[in-house]
Amino acid sequence: MLNRTGFDNEKYLKEQTAAILERVGKFGNKLYLEFGGKILFDYHAARVLPGFDPNVKMRLFQQLKDRADILLCIYAGDIERKKVRADFGITYDVDALKLIDDLRDWGIDILAVVITRFENQPAAKIFKNKLERRDIKVYTHRFTKGYPTDVDLIVSDNGYGANEYIKTENPLVIVTGPGPGSGKLATCLSQLYHDHKRGINSGYAKFETFPIWSIPLKHPVNVAYEAATADIKDFNLIDPFHLEAYGEAAVNYNRDVEIFPVLKRILEKIMGEGAVYKSPTDMGVNRAGFGIIDDDVVKEAAKQEIIRRHFRYSCEYAMGFVDKETQERIQIIMEELALKPEYRRVVEPARQSAKEAQDKKKGNEGVYCGAALELKDGSIVTGKNSPLMHASSSLILNSIKRLAGIPDKIHLLSPNIVESVNNLKKNILSARTVSMDLEEVLIALSISATTNPAAQLAMEKLKELQGCEVHLTHIPTPGDEAGLRKLGVNLTSEPEFATKSLFEA
Repeated sequence: MLNRTGFDNEKYLKEQTAAILERVGKFGNKLYLEFGGKILFDYHAARVLPGFDPNVKMRLFQQLKDRADILLCIYAGDIERKKVRADFGITYDVDALKLIDDLRDWGIDILAVVITRFENQPAAKIFKNKLERRDIKVYTHRFTKGYPTDVDLIVSDNGYGANEYIKTENPLVIVTGPGPGSGKLATCLSQLYHDHKRGINSGYAKFETFPIWSIPLKHPVNVAYEAATADIKDFNLIDPFHLEAYGEAAVNYNRDVEIFPVLKRILEKIMGEGAVYKSPTDMGVNRAGFGIIDDDVVKEAAKQEIIRRHFRYSCEYAMGFVDKETQERIQIIMEELALKPEYRRVVEPARQSAKEAQDKKKGNEGVYCGAALELKDGSIVTGKNSPLMHASSSLILNSIKRLAGIPDKIHLLSPNIVESVNNLKKNILSARTVSMDLEEVLIALSISATTNPAAQLAMEKLKELQGCEVHLTHIPTPGDEAGLRKLGVNLTSEPEFATKSLFEA
């Protein structure tokens, strides 16, 4: 496992804070900062920039909170169709509620929630009621008439002017939301329109960690961003507007470049010519590139992230969540950097573990599953499925036994507890299999720990698995996936189902 640090959080925090405050100073009264990406738990950034604190942006918020208001945007359509944030397995509306709670835990309150492109969707109305009854201000913005072609209509009382004005107090207004397409830009521009009608000289800027404009276009960190967004067809390119205006190459991505001519006309209509940016890169305040202190480390980490994305999209294609084009796109990205799935160190040991299980029980029907985990010292632990437990379950038990120095022959789970769980599943819940998934095993382990000192010692090692690499030869069951997510491992799996049952798959 790669343990070297490639990113300096303190340097980044200092640079980023200064860049934002400098941009605030360029406008007389107020800056609306469209804040993209994840505010908290930015594990993609932590994976591709080893040393990056997943919560460093929250530290940034804390430094700015006395000068900033926060607006949280969420697209009504995402609420209605229950769009899921993959890394947490929760819907976007729940993620919005979680973000409000997380911000409060850091001593930061949001000013209001903005439900964008609101058309009285039933689920969005329920979400609005839920927030308002908890004393959270909620604003609803409709789809902007004329967008994106009719600038005269967009920048009028029937366009942005039709949205209710959100009164803010501080010179910096951070506009954020869960995931892309949440309506952050439209909210910023709507506020700009209302401000300038009131004689308030406000401006707009954008914060987005990736792609990083100050490193090469084909740098693996930037390519990893393309891999992460293959499902929404994002791709990086040299900002042609920046190149023409300054003669300098800067990296941006397709959506910002495509919308820039329209955005430039809108800003000119609101603010007047000469008061706007010359390129999409000009709009940004991202300083992540200046926090990189070891380029070789981040390059290798980014390559590993691309391989993880390859496995993830392959599984999502097998489950019907993404289309063939997405799977083909990630394969092209892999080939561009000459990457193979086997470059991920846990892949071959997991496959070998599954093969050993099959060879040992040759002639018996069933799906043979293997799993492998790379500990932080670089050693590999494996596990396989059995009638008693899933491969993920045996993998985690084997891993914590290794960390605790407990011999393999010592059992962590009391036979009485295992028998009781099996009886519950088989005779009471009428489960089709009694094999225990990871969530069930972790609960059983905690019970065993009350009477078994070895189990207690091993359980204390669970926290040391956070950030470890795991690979499964099958798509994890819900109980396995939930357990592995809670342990904080970096999980990949083959696009194979753990059972031949269509219902359980």
